[in-house]
Amino acid sequence: MDFDLQWLLLGLPVMFALGWAASRFDLRQWRREQRDSPKAYFKGLNLLLNEQHDKAIDAFIEAVQNDPDTSELHFALGNLFRRRGEFERAVRVHQHLLNRGDLPQADRERAQYALAQDFMKAGLFDRAEEAYRALEGTPFETEARLALLSLHERSRDWRAAADMAAKLEKGGTGSFASRIAHYWCELAIESDERGQPEEAENCLQRAMAALPTAPRPLVLAGQRLARAGRHADAVQVWNDLRARHPATFGLIARDWARSALASQQADTARVMLQGLYERHPSLELLQALALLDPPGHEADAVQRMAQHLALHPSIAAATALMQLPPAPWGEPARTGLRQAVEQAAKPLHRYRCAACGFEAQHYFWQCPACLSWDSFPPQRLDDQ
Repeated sequence: MDFDLQWLLLGLPVMFALGWAASRFDLRQWRREQRDSPKAYFKGLNLLLNEQHDKAIDAFIEAVQNDPDTSELHFALGNLFRRRGEFERAVRVHQHLLNRGDLPQADRERAQYALAQDFMKAGLFDRAEEAYRALEGTPFETEARLALLSLHERSRDWRAAADMAAKLEKGGTGSFASRIAHYWCELAIESDERGQPEEAENCLQRAMAALPTAPRPLVLAGQRLARAGRHADAVQVWNDLRARHPATFGLIARDWARSALASQQADTARVMLQGLYERHPSLELLQALALLDPPGHEADAVQRMAQHLALHPSIAAATALMQLPPAPWGEPARTGLRQAVEQAAKPLHRYRCAACGFEAQHYFWQCPACLSWDSFPPQRLDDQ
């Protein structure tokens, strides 16, 4: 059968017209979708800026439904869920992103980091640790290592914390020498509690090597020597602490005085303490001096405390003065006054974290509230 060219000539314009109509229809549909999606997105953004979080979530969900392939909308929605405390929904959003096979590598790493943050905020620390470890070798490696360091501190896994801090320092994140020294001090305490003195000594040596100027290893070393009955060696170690960190020395001044008494160094220790007090007056040093006074010289302690109270008035010093005999008032009045002052002094007889304001009756090297190291000044509130 012969092919009629006339039909071809007639069919070409028809096919062209149909193709043009189809393209225009697709273009209009694409434009409508693009117009609807940004509209919902910007509506959600406006609601978010106006602190209308519930309505913003609804708008973002609508935007995601209109354009399910846009990863940025998923990230915005997941982060908003996390900020609202809806961690389970945030996890679902970010896991959905990770399950997409067409997700670019950069967005996949970003979704992995967001998922780790979801687990961390939700308190699922084991799953957060696993998610953070998956970020090794990615642009989020430093942030993941910092988060892992915080996780190790929370779980008191001091050895893992020391290893992670060393990695961060080696990677150029900054100096972690102070933290590493504290980690080894914590390990030394744990070793002593387990009855492993050699391991505790090794940990203290590593703490000193990490930061030779750190005061805490010297404090612990002296305490270990004193418990072992090696008071002369303890005095020598604490003398090094006194020379390097006179303010921190006040924390163990009374222990140092007892070790000086036990090692027959009371006279020398008294002269040293008096000189240190003149340079750095504090209540702890006066109380240590009182321990070194020979029998029958209790009035010397009263006189020193009265002078200190006149120059540095504080409720704690007044309480300490009233606890020293003799007093110029009768016993009933003395007892009542002491009780009243002690009651008033309780809120001030504390240490306060300089980072978060947490207060405690006992001194902490690491704040229990914000986990900052060396954030507690060695002086109590009413002695600052």
